[in-house]
Amino acid sequence: MAQTSTYHHGDLRAACLRAARELLEEDGSAALSMRAVARRAGVSATAPYRHYADREALVSAVAAEGYRELAGSLAAAHPAPSTPDDMAAVAVAYVRFALEHPALFRAMFAEPCDPASEERVAATAAISEYVRGIVRAAFPGTDPEILSTTVWALVHGLAFLHLDGKLDASTPEVVAARVTAAVQALFTASPALDAAADTR
Repeated sequence: MAQTSTYHHGDLRAACLRAARELLEEDGSAALSMRAVARRAGVSATAPYRHYADREALVSAVAAEGYRELAGSLAAAHPAPSTPDDMAAVAVAYVRFALEHPALFRAMFAEPCDPASEERVAATAAISEYVRGIVRAAFPGTDPEILSTTVWALVHGLAFLHLDGKLDASTPEVVAARVTAAVQALFTASPALDAAADTR
């Protein structure tokens, strides 16, 4: 009865996503299977296939949800970032999101996903455009594609270095200080390097 009710109320998709995220947070990606999701959601083993063709499709949906939440966290950190200090605040929010949602973050960036998932493609494109928009506002006249890739690579690398225990993540303050210093160093080093090149 519960299975039929869940399906007819249109909650099956949401129930599967919720179950997948719970399994991720509790036991990591190894515990995430279609059968485990069905069991956690309280539906038949075949029910998740009504919405997801396979595990990759389900992970893609979870990842898309994560990208949207990440975008919200970044926007909340600073509504209209336009300076290196603003960008540092956004970078701290990015790394904090990774540390607060480690399994979800790994699913977003380290798990095989369905490349044909329109939802996931749209969500990742929104994040990419957000970063390019920051770069355009803070550094007019630069190539936003190249610089945004550089900034994202730096911040994303910091997120995984903290997640993997290569950098001290003992307190939020320690993480924020390191991420802020790294982002500021990137932009203060650039003029110095240009000046050094001009004197050669």
